[in-house]
Amino acid sequence: MGAVSILHTVFGVFGDATGLFLFLAPTITFKRILKNKSTEEFSGIPYPMTLLNCLLSAWYGLPFISQNNTLVTVINGTGAVIEAIYVFIFLIYAPKKERSKVLGLATFVLAAFSTVAFVSVAALHGNTRRYFCGFAAAIFSVIMYGSPLSIMRTVIRTKSVEFMPFFLSLFVFLCGTSWFIFGLLGNDPFVYVCNGFGSVLGALQLILYAIYRNNKAVNDDGKPAAMMEMGLNLNPEKGKSMPAEL
Repeated sequence: MGAVSILHTVFGVFGDATGLFLFLAPTITFKRILKNKSTEEFSGIPYPMTLLNCLLSAWYGLPFISQNNTLVTVINGTGAVIEAIYVFIFLIYAPKKERSKVLGLATFVLAAFSTVAFVSVAALHGNTRRYFCGFAAAIFSVIMYGSPLSIMRTVIRTKSVEFMPFFLSLFVFLCGTSWFIFGLLGNDPFVYVCNGFGSVLGALQLILYAIYRNNKAVNDDGKPAAMMEMGLNLNPEKGKSMPAEL
């Protein structure tokens, strides 16, 4: 095994570890939901969308789709199970309107993934199959990584990182960077492009944290700003939320 192959595996394993932290970050929210038997003002939208990203990325990493990406399948398969549990809990405790919205999204997720999987197996072969699945996975990976943009805008406006947890930002950076290098070493643009985007966004979050870490978060009207949890925005005054921690 050459040096490049060893490094490829090392960064893949590290990416799996940091990715697991990202997927487990919302457990604090769901402990609260289970305790209160209510989803309160939390949005359920990020979870089915992250589930779709995990399913598509896990599918892309399978050997008959792309080569040397088994570690991509391992972490995203694990993430898919975790996100499915989040969606299931949300459907149990969400109010009727929010439940219908999440159920509709979950149905879309299953339909979209099933379509991609069926078309890739039944109608495509070789590189065409890889490109089709790779583009699908990359698009939703960018969407997942791009979800914190709104809270970054809030940080700049309020000049505070009170509701942008440091460790969440750190693991966004570490996860994105790990898979970016993994993709470069494996010469796989469908892995390194979207994760390079995630690495840059994570770095920007850490820079904002360094600049505003000592300030308290308030909006222009003097009220608390929104919090971030894997792209989830919540008004603490409305949802009685505390800053998330890992």
